[in-house]
Parts: sequence; C-alpha cells; structure tokens
Amino acid sequence: MNCYCCSKTPYRECCEPFITGSAVPETAEKLMRSRFSAYCTAHYGYIVDTYAQVYKEQLTVEDIAQSAAGTRWFALNVIPHSASDKVEFKAWYFDNKKVGLMHETSNFIVEAGRWKYTDGMMHDDTGYQKIGRNDPCPCASNKKFKQCCQRLLP
Repeated sequence: MNCYCCSKTPYRECCEPFITGSAVPETAEKLMRSRFSAYCTAHYGYIVDTYAQVYKEQLTVEDIAQSAAGTRWFALNVIPHSASDKVEFKAWYFDNKKVGLMHETSNFIVEAGRWKYTDGMMHDDTGYQKIGRNDPCPCASNKKFKQCCQRLLP
C-alpha cells in the first residue's frame, strides 16, 4: 500500500518507520508528511510527540483525537519551498460528506537533534471546496475524482 502522504512510496518504507519510532525524520518535510500519515492512521500520540516542547505542554492526545474526530484525510500536496524550516502543503479531507482543504505553511525547529513542529499560517483558500466528479483528483493520481478518492467518502 502506498503511503498516505501521497509520496508514491510504500507506507512501510515512508512514514511508518517514523510513526513507530524506528526512524527519525531527517527533514521538516519528512516530519510534516509523517504527521499527515499519523492523522490518517489515528496515531495521535505521534502528533503530540512531534510538537516543539513549548507547544506540546498545551496539548494532549485526547485534544488531538477530539479535534480529528469525524475528519478523514485523503490527499497531501507539498508545495516546493526554499526554506528548510518551513513546509507549505495542501491537505485534503472529508468532513460530513464535504471536501475540505487545509492549506498551511508550517514552521519547524530542531530540538535535541530532531525536527519539531511549532505552528503554521493558514492560507485564505482553507475550508470547504467544490470538486466536481470529473475534476482531477487532489491526490495527483491523474484520475478523475469520481474514479479515485471520492470513492473513499464515508
């Protein structure tokens, strides 16, 4: 199975080693991708663990699980960025049979030799989106939405 982060790499070789703790993301982008996959697989402890310490103190696994309830993440588009400590991305999700987009530029720092998420800036196009059945799928599969991720609708 390909990774949830849309890298076209098998999950077991891409984000799973980071989420299970058998490897450490070497870049902010790899950390961001693994955080997306952790949301997809409900590994909320990993989400909390990958926050910078100052932010982590304000969060619990229950907080993350509650905020993610009812949301099904299905596609990730990483937008090339020149700074190594920033990652711009578009994360697509289903919420109550609606398609949503979270477009963010995330900030990262290195703490104790590991990349950690601090915060992010949401872009104006964040929110519910209209995707036609015949539009290209946001997962970049080169298929129509109706033939691809729309089938994942709950």
